[in-house]
Amino acid sequence: MTPRALDAGKGHRIDLNKAASIIRSGGVVAFPTESFYGLGVSAWDEKAIQRLFTIKKREENQPILLLIPSTSLLNQYVIRIPDIATQMMEKFWPGGLTLIFEANPDLPRLLTSGTGKIGLRLSSHPVATALTRAVGAPITGTSANIAGQAECSSAEAVRHSLGGSVDFVLDGGETGGKKGSTVMDITVDPPMILREGMVTREQLEAYIK
Repeated sequence: MTPRALDAGKGHRIDLNKAASIIRSGGVVAFPTESFYGLGVSAWDEKAIQRLFTIKKREENQPILLLIPSTSLLNQYVIRIPDIATQMMEKFWPGGLTLIFEANPDLPRLLTSGTGKIGLRLSSHPVATALTRAVGAPITGTSANIAGQAECSSAEAVRHSLGGSVDFVLDGGETGGKKGSTVMDITVDPPMILREGMVTREQLEAYIK
């Protein structure tokens, strides 16, 4: 059964049903992750993804990562799962490591920006993961801010940055902030770190070599 609410700590009670319903109907929801607040729309809704780009004023040549509800569904979104990916998922998921796979060609092109690749992550934040499970499908996990501006670590900051362009903000209190997820491309050999963030290069050295 989908939980109606989630205790996000410090008195915050989150109505997941409302947020999930908005996403399933094509809306945009801001929600907390272990780094910053993200913007969630359905991974399969092209109109919602286009709206996401408009809200963020983001160039369409920049791919969008996805947060997934479970690793058991991973093969629905990617062409193959290399052994090295399995090792890193066992070590770093749920957590702050985004892995870039060869994308299922059925995914909306806007997500991949025509690269044929898709970034995926299983979040360690209870609200983010509960939201993907309530939706029953992956959702976008791009930061909840105008492109080029500072990321938001509170619901208030999201409202200040994006105003009324977002349909709903899940207020889960302050997030960890400081760094976003580390992004690693595992479609190449050896894997390549594209952005260092929460998971350090030192932690990934064994996989890079």
